[in-house]
Amino acid sequence: MAARLIFLGLRRRSRNCNPSRFLSAGAASSEYAEQTPSGFEGDDLRSRIFRLRLPKRSATHVIERWVGEGNRLSISELRDISKELRKSQRYKHALEISEWMLTDKEFELSDSDYATRIDLMTKVFGIDAAERYFEDLPLSAKTSETYTALLHSYAGARLTEKAEELYERIKGSNLSFTAVTYNEMMTLYISVGQVEKVSSIVEDLKRQKVAPDVFTYNLWISSCAATLNVDEVRRILSEMSSDSCSDDAWGRYIKLVNVYITANRLVNAESSSPIEAGKGISQREWITYDFLVILYAGLGNKEKIDQIWNSLRMTKQKMMSRNFVCILSSYLMLGHWKEVGEVIDQWKQSSTTDFDTSACNRLLSTLADVGLADKANDFHKLLIQRNCFATDE
Repeated sequence: MAARLIFLGLRRRSRNCNPSRFLSAGAASSEYAEQTPSGFEGDDLRSRIFRLRLPKRSATHVIERWVGEGNRLSISELRDISKELRKSQRYKHALEISEWMLTDKEFELSDSDYATRIDLMTKVFGIDAAERYFEDLPLSAKTSETYTALLHSYAGARLTEKAEELYERIKGSNLSFTAVTYNEMMTLYISVGQVEKVSSIVEDLKRQKVAPDVFTYNLWISSCAATLNVDEVRRILSEMSSDSCSDDAWGRYIKLVNVYITANRLVNAESSSPIEAGKGISQREWITYDFLVILYAGLGNKEKIDQIWNSLRMTKQKMMSRNFVCILSSYLMLGHWKEVGEVIDQWKQSSTTDFDTSACNRLLSTLADVGLADKANDFHKLLIQRNCFATDE
């Protein structure tokens, strides 16, 4: 789960990827699906490219034809189309657009363009190709954005040694980096189970006087929770509270973490040993996913919470009361009562863990303690409606 890259601007050319080496500069007209006559409603460049249903069909050919018909073409339009293609996971066509931008002498490329290209090359041709492309860039194009893009590729593939080598180069450069770069290393260490290394990345970030963002704090807290270091979690929350950049989202996140660790007591009989429980997700990783859910709840992103929860429920890993407390507290905080009811039903129907009335009572008490008495009352009514008997102990 990693953080999203944000990039800004410069133009340089690369020697590494000639269009003729990797991408088709043209294609037979039969490869262009459902060609639309010029002037027809919806006959714009974006529509033509998105009608290319198969990756083997050439976006380059579509652009050439568009220009050949006398239409104007701007770099901002190409960037927008490329962004939509990436969202749709149509990486090959997006890379072809990147190739066109690179070879057209009229366009001034930005750092973002080069960094995006590294990410696309990783997805289409693999990390080796992206690595060669980065190394062949002129020094002036080896910016914080392109360094971070390559680091993102290494982290995504869990190539720890390569990532660490690049990270040392980053630290030895005179470039300025944002929290995004450090977040990539933290994400990598958590994903490979080396959570003890996360604190050293936080120290590097602070040493360079880089402002942490909410993702930095989430990763840091996750690493501490994965080792059941509740005292350190509370210390980090205190630091977050005094951060000058703290906003409403951070406030929700801090409150949610407090609800979670208090209602769940992190260290309990069923989660005190962070070891693998058969094949699947380790207990440390479960706690990390819990905090990812809490992060998106703090940011108010219900769609992400739904995606993570549905994905976790599809694994073969044993669900615990901790996981249900996490998702319940997140939906409660955002006021999604339909989902709260569904999670209660899922918990009651679970074949791996019994419905924990005492955990629900702790959650009720904690909600009231942090100033969410109304939500606690509504939650209590919902539990009674579903015959959960969450009465005071």
